[in-house]
Amino acid sequence: MSLGIATRSLINPARVVLRSVSPSWSRGYAAVADARAVLETELGGIRTAGTWKAERIITSKQGPQINVDGSQTCILNFCANNYLGLSSHPEVVQAGIDALKSHGAGLSSVRFICGTQDIHKKLEQKLAEFHEREDCILYASCFDANAGLFEVLLGPDDAVLSDELNHASIIDGIRLCRAKRLRYKHMDLSDLENKLKESQSSRMRLIVSDGVFSMDGDVAPLTEICDLAEQYGAMVFIDECHATGFLGPRGRGTDELLGVMDRVHIINSTLGKALGGAAGGYTVGPKPLIDLLRQRSRPYLFSNSLPPPVVGCAIRAVELLLTSNEIAQSMTAKTMRFRNKMTEAGFTIAGSDHPICPVMLGDARLASAMADDMLKLGVYVIGFSYPVVPKGKARIRVQISAAHTDKDIDHCVDAFIQTGRKHGVIS
Repeated sequence: MSLGIATRSLINPARVVLRSVSPSWSRGYAAVADARAVLETELGGIRTAGTWKAERIITSKQGPQINVDGSQTCILNFCANNYLGLSSHPEVVQAGIDALKSHGAGLSSVRFICGTQDIHKKLEQKLAEFHEREDCILYASCFDANAGLFEVLLGPDDAVLSDELNHASIIDGIRLCRAKRLRYKHMDLSDLENKLKESQSSRMRLIVSDGVFSMDGDVAPLTEICDLAEQYGAMVFIDECHATGFLGPRGRGTDELLGVMDRVHIINSTLGKALGGAAGGYTVGPKPLIDLLRQRSRPYLFSNSLPPPVVGCAIRAVELLLTSNEIAQSMTAKTMRFRNKMTEAGFTIAGSDHPICPVMLGDARLASAMADDMLKLGVYVIGFSYPVVPKGKARIRVQISAAHTDKDIDHCVDAFIQTGRKHGVIS
């Protein structure tokens, strides 16, 4: 038999097999092709709208100065949640290395099976001490903490009253619970009171708000919220991701800043911003609530334990803040320096007295183009646009860090002035 004949004898049966299954294969490929077309259309719409979010590649550790792929020099970073500069603090980094060596890379398990180490309990104790609450429970992120709280705490006989601009993780967490949901206008106390009156027949009511709203840098009116809560017999919850570590005289957060630490009942916050910047979230509050979350909170029960290096870094970060309030107190002057200079230059800065300083621009393409030009001038910032912020509210969100020097801040302002004039934002 020739080689050609032999080859055809092998190929032909294969063709028969392929023909016998080709209709289903064709349908499968058609489904994938249809899905791809739908996805490409959606992606094309994002690009056309000017809201495409490209990811820049950082080739160094996090800090006030970073190396960015494609740039030849160090870039000033004004777009990180590294409020206290602890992400690369030598003592925090060393604590993570020590925990890696002593406790390993990870637990390969959830907490209640074989994933709880002594350092997890130590961190929970220190966070409860820091916030002056009874107990604490750790999560993989604050998104998980918000996803895990409301379903456990609230049932169909209860009501949750939520600020309309609360973080997406709060919104998603509330969707999981069976309580009656009432949304009040952003920081509108009259509307909140109306919702409290509307829900008076509920067994328990929980007022839910960000302590600081991350897109605008505005601070919730907690004193008045607590007044209403006490008047109408409700509890108060706040998400403190953009306040923990640096707001208030000792950096305890929005409740300390406004003098209501004993009137806010439940706090969720993060380890992934000011407290070392790695990952992780937590809930602090009454011990019975924390005990119940350990029994029923799904993100806690079905997620791996926080890795020891993350825990080690966070413990050291909290210890530094428990020992001294010097870092937290340095934030106010630096924040006001940036805000005042930018306002004098003619820019509109949202929020007040918070290191989140949104430079309001309105147009998504403008925000993206200005951010690109700022990078060329040695300043790393990012344009924020829909769906991260509402349509027509595009901005560049600047974030001040305790690690920034006055010279850094002045350089950033000068770059904004140069870029703003180029694009006609200021004269």
